[in-house]
Amino acid sequence: MMNRRAWLWGAAGAATLAATPAWAQAAPLVEVWKDPNCGCCNDWIRHLESHGFRVQAFDTGNTGMRQRLGMPLALGSCHTARVGGYVIEGHVPATDIQRLLRERPVALGLSVPRMPVGSPGMDGPEYGGRRDPYDVLLVQRDGSTRVWASYHRTQAPAAAPSADRWAEGEVRRIDAAARKITLRHGDIPDLDMPPMTMVFQVRDAALLQGLQPGARVRFRAEKAGGTYFVTEIKPAP
Repeated sequence: MMNRRAWLWGAAGAATLAATPAWAQAAPLVEVWKDPNCGCCNDWIRHLESHGFRVQAFDTGNTGMRQRLGMPLALGSCHTARVGGYVIEGHVPATDIQRLLRERPVALGLSVPRMPVGSPGMDGPEYGGRRDPYDVLLVQRDGSTRVWASYHRTQAPAAAPSADRWAEGEVRRIDAAARKITLRHGDIPDLDMPPMTMVFQVRDAALLQGLQPGARVRFRAEKAGGTYFVTEIKPAP
């Protein structure tokens, strides 16, 4: 009787395991390279964890690792990840990564270039429900792409850019030694960058003099070599 009972329990356990998706049996580990002060990167990590992924984050920036892993700069975003032998660039939805790991196409990985509002990690209350259309791209090792998934939602009308092209924001953190400033800002039309909290470099540390966390500022920024730079900054009126 005991042997039969043990056999029944074992059979039931095996059946339960067989009925459990492989996805639930072993949570994939995602390695993420990002800036330590990137708020939307941290929100994307929480999105992955809520979908069953394990995440190991490296707060070293992602420019060098993106290049090392072979993801083209033109497809770049604020964080680079690696999972199951694939490279993941930017705010790729967890469900698309799960599909990638199920189907196992021959490819380098997936990318959501830049930082579209409404993508995972870029969908917090500070965006006011805005949903910009965007594509998830399947990236081949030669840099060519095709659309893996599309997210085209009705978007709220974008605010008209200011005539003098200054962006506005709030200083969140200053690291003068590293020549970095973290800004929570509105739209930056010249960079096609939506509102977010972002770490910028400055070429001249003198730009940071007199600034304090919490200060409202107006600034101009540019992108060079995959890095965002504040080129001018002044107190907001």
